[in-house]
Order: sequence, then C-alpha cells, then structure tokens
Amino acid sequence: MAAKRVGSQTMALSNAPSIIGNACVVGKKEGEGPLGDSFDYIETDPMFGEKTWEQAESKMVRHAFALALAKAGIEERDVSCLFCGDLLNQCIGTAFALRDSGIPYFGLYGACSTMAESLALAALSVDGGYAVNAAAVTSSHFCSAERQFRFPLEYGGQRTPTAQWTVTGSGAIILASGGDGPYVTHVTPGRIVDAGVTDANNMGAAMAPAAYDTIRNHLQDLHMEPMDYDLIVTGDLGSVGGEILTELFRADGVEIGGCYNDCGMMIYSQQLQDVHAGGSGCGCSASVLTGYILNNMRQGRWKKVLFAATGALMSPTSTQQGLSIPSVCCAVSISTQPPECGR
Repeated sequence: MAAKRVGSQTMALSNAPSIIGNACVVGKKEGEGPLGDSFDYIETDPMFGEKTWEQAESKMVRHAFALALAKAGIEERDVSCLFCGDLLNQCIGTAFALRDSGIPYFGLYGACSTMAESLALAALSVDGGYAVNAAAVTSSHFCSAERQFRFPLEYGGQRTPTAQWTVTGSGAIILASGGDGPYVTHVTPGRIVDAGVTDANNMGAAMAPAAYDTIRNHLQDLHMEPMDYDLIVTGDLGSVGGEILTELFRADGVEIGGCYNDCGMMIYSQQLQDVHAGGSGCGCSASVLTGYILNNMRQGRWKKVLFAATGALMSPTSTQQGLSIPSVCCAVSISTQPPECGR
C-alpha cells in the first residue's frame, strides 16, 4: 500500500476511477451567470417548492443525485457508498435528502472544500477495491447558509466588500472502477492552516494560505510545474483570496496566473451581479466542477485539471468567540487519460 504514497502528502491511484456520471442543479442567480449553459437544471424558485430553506436544499440534492445516476446509466442500488456533505449543522442538507436511498453513507464536513474531500474519498474507495461505484454529493443554499452563519435575510444586514455570495447549488459525481474517464489520478489531502484571520466576512484571506500549502506540496510531490496542468482551479477563494494565492506563489518565484482560476470568480459576473468578492459555499465548486469543468474536459478543451477546493473550518460559535479561522484545501487531479497513458 505504501507504493501508492508519493512524496509528503500525495496519493497516486493506480486503478484510477472513472467519472461515469456528473450533474449539477443550481438556483436562479447562478443560472443568470456566465456559466449558466453548463448547468443541468436551473430552479427559479429559491424554495424549490418546499416549506423551508433547508428542505429546499435537500430537494436540490436529491435532484442532482438522480440526474448523475441517470447520466451514469445506473440505479441507486448499484452505488456501493455515498460520500456527502454541506454547510449545515450535522450536514442535514444531504443527510435528509438521501436518508431513504438505502446506500451506505459517509457524512462529511470540510466546509467549502467538501466537494474535493468527498470526491477524494470516493475515488480512494473505488481505487482500493472497496466499492464498485461510489458517489460524491455536495450542496449549499444561500438562504440556509445565511440563516446559520450570519443573519436571517429579513435582518437586511449590509455585506462588506470582501464578503462572498453563497452559491445555491448541488453537484453530484458517480465514480466507477471502469469507464472512459475523466479519471481521478491523484489526491493530495490538505493540512489545517490558520493564518490568524478573524474576519468571517473575508473567507478568501483566511483560506488562501491553505490553498497555497496544498497546491505547492502537490506539485513538489509529483515534481510538476503549474503549467503541467491545463487548469488549476480553487474553490472558493474569490477575488481577494485568488490574488493572495497568486502573490504567495510569486514570492517563491512561481507564476500560476497562466493556468489558474477560481470557481468563485467563474460562477458569477462581478460586473453584472452583486456578489462582491465572488461566490462561495459547498455548492460553488461542486456546481462549477460537475458542470463547466467536466463538460469542457469531455469536449477536449482541458486534458489535465487540478481541482483544489478550500474550506474555512469555522462555526458560528467560534466566530462569536472571536477565534481565528482554520482552513483546509484538498486537491484532486483529474485527467482525460488513465495513469498509464500519461503522467
């Protein structure tokens, strides 16, 4: 098993799982953004026909998972295990959505890094032979997140320029031990990094050092340069965090700008939509990955992508106590070619 360990943190998947199904469901604001054409379903009703924001999020999750299964051509009973998470306490968005599925369930919380965390763990389970098919499902809803982490919408609180807009969206991926790709080839779990940032309205600054730490170690472990990837994408540093990440690499004499982007910057138009520093939330990177990125990989635009999702491991309690914000970044390497066909 040690043969699958590369360098200090990276794991090489010798039986690289194939992404056989992926789908995303988003809200109206996300559908009006520049990536609107890449989403599978856009719901104009923020309540999704339900009575509460939390129930709306669960319905969104169920829809995304069903769409991913349909694309994969399999049914719920064919899925060996679920790796799921969201931003809500006890992960009730995904837990309530999938409680009747009958599938063994792993509930995860990595904040906005949960899509990469769930994808990484699902891929490792398939690569190791512990699952034939595994699913990674993640979500967030603007209104449910605002109620938990900030203020109810009725309060009408003013957002700071560094604040980001929580995406209403859910992404689902089905992995299999065989298929035509794209393939998950490497996983680099991140370390918890605390830069001392205490401003809960500046997630980009809090998470950028964690993204830098994971991406740097991933590249060192594999003896790669940033330009060896067609795209290195973080989620979700926004404009503030993305600039900090670029500067951190520049201080090392490394330029990543030519191949770097951020899901929080991609999903909305900063000129046309009032999102301040960009998008955030578990559903942001999940929607961009399961829609825009994987669609473009299948169409041949990108052959090799490093998906590095970041999460602020805070809670309303820690924020109220004035504590700093520990963060983490999990990186997943995705390729249109299996490992034996390329690096």
